[in-house]
Amino acid sequence: MSQIYRLRRKANIPSVVNVALPASKSISNRLLILNALCTNPSKIDNLSDSDDTNVMVEALKGDLKHIDIGAAGTAMRFLTAYLTLQPGVHEITGSERMRKRPIGTLVEALRAQGAKIEYIGEEGFPPLRIAGTMLKGGDVVFPGNISSQYITAFMLIAPTIPGGFRIKLTGTINSRPYINMTMAILCKYGVAARWEGDDTVVVPESELKAISMSVEGDWTAVSYWYALSALCPETEFRLSPLDKESTQGDSNVSSFLAAFGLKGDLENRVNTLKRCALPKENFEYDFRNQPDMAQTYVVLCCLLGVSFKFNGLESLKIKETDRISALVNELKKIGYVVGTNDKDEMWYLGERCVPTYEPILTYKDHRMAMSFALAAMVLDHDLLIDEPSVVSKSYPNFWKDIEPLIDVIPQ
Repeated sequence: MSQIYRLRRKANIPSVVNVALPASKSISNRLLILNALCTNPSKIDNLSDSDDTNVMVEALKGDLKHIDIGAAGTAMRFLTAYLTLQPGVHEITGSERMRKRPIGTLVEALRAQGAKIEYIGEEGFPPLRIAGTMLKGGDVVFPGNISSQYITAFMLIAPTIPGGFRIKLTGTINSRPYINMTMAILCKYGVAARWEGDDTVVVPESELKAISMSVEGDWTAVSYWYALSALCPETEFRLSPLDKESTQGDSNVSSFLAAFGLKGDLENRVNTLKRCALPKENFEYDFRNQPDMAQTYVVLCCLLGVSFKFNGLESLKIKETDRISALVNELKKIGYVVGTNDKDEMWYLGERCVPTYEPILTYKDHRMAMSFALAAMVLDHDLLIDEPSVVSKSYPNFWKDIEPLIDVIPQ
């Protein structure tokens, strides 16, 4: 039986809100794989406590024979590549939704390098049976518009492969910042990973030198606080810990600051944030490099009455749910009509409908729950969120952290 939270804006909003952000699961999961491949792994401080990272931790300390990663897409992709190198036979599966998320491109690329992988169920989808063997290095080709997690999966194991990998990306390259993040982390482990031209990633065979590292805060989680700042001009937000020189793609937030009248100052790992001007009336943005922030800004623009046109949303259809359809369906419940087309673009031109205020369905998608929670700040009606516990996938303390602004009432 699912739980429902009833959300309503507090009568008195504080002038200052301090937020301890969750650690980045993207960085945490990359470090865990590299540490597991090291002869002498070192300690990782401030590891993410998200479901996705906990699944990875449990899998890597287990016997690797039977792994259920639930809804953790990152763990599925990274562990599939990792398991091809581990002795023995391994089976990896996940949730019902995970068994519908394609993995064929990664499997075929690994097979081309000698991996022994079988589909246990439907061809092209988990679950998988993997027999560990030694892969061959050399050239690998991926379409550039696939999930960067496939590319990262290859990059992470490359140092242990004779000759390493030279990964050629064809066509438009999506999510380049995530590839750069992986490259930066590999360099910290002593691997001379690099771009060769604009379309080829080279990761040579190398000895992995374990490092001690503290994981920084998650910049994707910051997006919800940027949105709340846009909705609460009377409040100053102080977000930490954040790195000024972060490799996370979602740290590139200058466009959002400008569009929503926000001012942010990052000093000593604390980002002080406040709305100092009115939002723009219109906003256009390409989310190709920051797809996980799209839901936040679709919902925020509607709430503020900001017309928008967003593209670069192709990967949203194969996330925890089809996020484009989910946004269209759930926004109608609070009175907003957004448009979309077969190019996976979305727009809002101010069209409204009669709200039903039915519970917002999260579709087992953590980002649906968190992005729609924003609506409680402006609606003149209580907001109902179904299955609110899904936030544990990336931000377990989300409901606790927003309580200075929003009453969170379990039903």
